[in-house]
Amino acid sequence: MPDPALLARLRSAVDHNFEAQTAFLTELVRFPSLRGREAPLQDWFARTMAARGYAVDRFTLADVPLASHEKAAPMVDVDPAASVQVVATSRAPNPGGRSLILQGHIDVVPEGPAEMWTHPPYAGVVRDGWLYGRGANDMKAGVSAIVFAMDAIRDAGLRPAGDVHLQTVTEEESTGNGALATLLRGYRADACLIPEPTGGTITRAHTGTLWFRLRVRGVPVHVAVADAGTNAILSAMHLIRALQDHTVALNRAAERDPSFGAVRNPIKFNPGVIRGGDWASSTPSWCEVDCRIGLTPSMEVSEVMAGVERCVAEARAGDAFLANNPPEITWHGFQADGYVLAPGSEAERVLATAHEAAFGAPMEERLSTAVNDTRYYGRYYAMPALCYGPGGEGNHGFDERTNLDLLRKATLSIAGFIADWCGVEEA
Repeated sequence: MPDPALLARLRSAVDHNFEAQTAFLTELVRFPSLRGREAPLQDWFARTMAARGYAVDRFTLADVPLASHEKAAPMVDVDPAASVQVVATSRAPNPGGRSLILQGHIDVVPEGPAEMWTHPPYAGVVRDGWLYGRGANDMKAGVSAIVFAMDAIRDAGLRPAGDVHLQTVTEEESTGNGALATLLRGYRADACLIPEPTGGTITRAHTGTLWFRLRVRGVPVHVAVADAGTNAILSAMHLIRALQDHTVALNRAAERDPSFGAVRNPIKFNPGVIRGGDWASSTPSWCEVDCRIGLTPSMEVSEVMAGVERCVAEARAGDAFLANNPPEITWHGFQADGYVLAPGSEAERVLATAHEAAFGAPMEERLSTAVNDTRYYGRYYAMPALCYGPGGEGNHGFDERTNLDLLRKATLSIAGFIADWCGVEEA
């Protein structure tokens, strides 16, 4: 267990700063940091961290050789030069401890109709122990936790004995290229912690994710003679039904996966965006559907992509129009592998000890059917990559909110982890 006197110093600092941490998180939520619009938040964050004494590196996706890396994903309607990443580094004067990356994403998904929220989605309202807003839980609460965990160490009169890189990235919700960019920029450490909203559990494994766009054409005619033309929206629906059946087959195959075999239907398929047609009284001549499909860690991205293409080809062969007018598949966005955190690492042991000290109970594990950025650090760059953080509810939905009591405990747990992993010395 951590030294009781050290834990008491950290707890006192976390508690003393928690009102400021809540205000900091509220400010983060008030930035509508949607894809392609993250720069104002990142610029504010860079200034904030510089004022805290960190060495700040602000760069964009255009500043790193993304195209040279096989795991870079095709961008989705974003200018790489406008996608800003920030790395704030605390350098140990005489480094004798282990180094650490603390990384969180600040991009958020669209909020949907604001009138369907109880509170305005970017207001950061605090009520009954919860903080509401788009991105409050996924994952700006985690970003506040790593900032204020480091603040707690400082305000306890200590400093890490190893280098700490505190990173905020974009593109986690669509490609993962922000995390990859920090690695291509040259940042490495002995371990990485990503404080996604896990509710104080550690993510043992996550599934992968693929994004693709289906584009279908049709023959437009007046709806009065609809049988003389074709309807691209209905043709797209035909393909979506085929992909739903294909997902059933993928989930049968997933029963053999070492991590997800006992999870019911871990592979999720979602037609998430649809556009099509030009006039309600004309059969639509075009339809586009943006889709997402998952894969288990034991499945290869290329094989799952080929399976989707085979499914669409077989489905169109049974349709008189599609058989002669093949739909287009465009692969953009996520081409993400799954990842398994092997148990038994020293980093996980240190985190489990810090968690138990902060929460008063052993750290539990979870499996995630959504992707996160740990795959880059753990699967591609061979460093222990821990996904662990505060918790709440409503991710990607209305009334997203994070639990402030969990946030306080997770901040203390992360502070204890940093202190034990890196070592600390009197400042």
